[in-house]
Amino acid sequence: MISVAKDQWYQSDRLGGLRRFAAAITIFNIFGHTLLGFELAWIHPFVALATAYSLEILLEIIDARTHRRPVKFRGGFKKLVDFLLSAHISAMAVSMLLYPNGRLMPVAFAAAVAIASKQVFQVRCGERFRHFLNPSNFGITITLLAFPWVGIAQPYQFTENLGAYGDWILPAIIVCSGTFLNWRFTHRIPLLLAWVGGFAAQAFIRHSIFDFPLIPALVPMTGVAFVLFTYYMVTDPATTPSSHRAQIAFGASVAALYGVLMSLHIVFGFFFSLTLVTLTRGVYMWARSLAPAVEEIAADPVRSVLSPAQPLPAPAIADDVPDGVLVGGSEG
Repeated sequence: MISVAKDQWYQSDRLGGLRRFAAAITIFNIFGHTLLGFELAWIHPFVALATAYSLEILLEIIDARTHRRPVKFRGGFKKLVDFLLSAHISAMAVSMLLYPNGRLMPVAFAAAVAIASKQVFQVRCGERFRHFLNPSNFGITITLLAFPWVGIAQPYQFTENLGAYGDWILPAIIVCSGTFLNWRFTHRIPLLLAWVGGFAAQAFIRHSIFDFPLIPALVPMTGVAFVLFTYYMVTDPATTPSSHRAQIAFGASVAALYGVLMSLHIVFGFFFSLTLVTLTRGVYMWARSLAPAVEEIAADPVRSVLSPAQPLPAPAIADDVPDGVLVGGSEG
């Protein structure tokens, strides 16, 4: 059974975190398009939002009818708003971080992939299924692979119109607000510290082994893009572990894989490394859920084949996966 403490997080802290993350990323996008210097048109976030909202509602209706249950957004406008918080965050993230020039289709594609991934890539966790890929990160990853001419938003656009003081004030605001949200609602501070510490460590390792210049390896840590990725993507509570030791392993794994990708001269290492780590964790969780059935067949193959099929037992929750280097346990 799901523990009372973790169920309380899912019902209260999760919802509170989603509301605040949604508000924060919305405010940041508004300021980005009006003051900071975002170079994409205003229509891009609206296209992403329309795609994410409509697909989220459509898939929920299909899933509800398939399982003969009420839709989750039934019960008034407030219920609908809370239901769409996750889709809202994903849409805002992909429209802010991707740079498709004047094209609208890649942004809509990224939003659609982000929302669909939550229904396609799931593992059984107790009484329900839960997704294991970070939605917006996966949407960005697939878009970068599918459209080679699409890139990531230029780092300078986040502070292009700010003065010398603004270049320091904006990251400081993001760090303070992000630290509070991750401490109070997602409880992912160990993961955050492991990722930041691991990133610095991989820079020193690449400098020592491959004689890569140290300063350029550390420079990404000074950008707003790194801060946003750190506080609003890599610490997504729905697709990361809960135990402190597992969080540390998860964050360090993302940083280590980033270093490997950079050593191989593979660009967009932030997004690719997080996708690979969450995918590996999901595969492990899926394999572990099949282990009891495999053991039963190995113990008595004849009886297992002749007996009626039984539902596969599964871990109580996704966070019960054993700790490991690539396996650990905003968008919900």
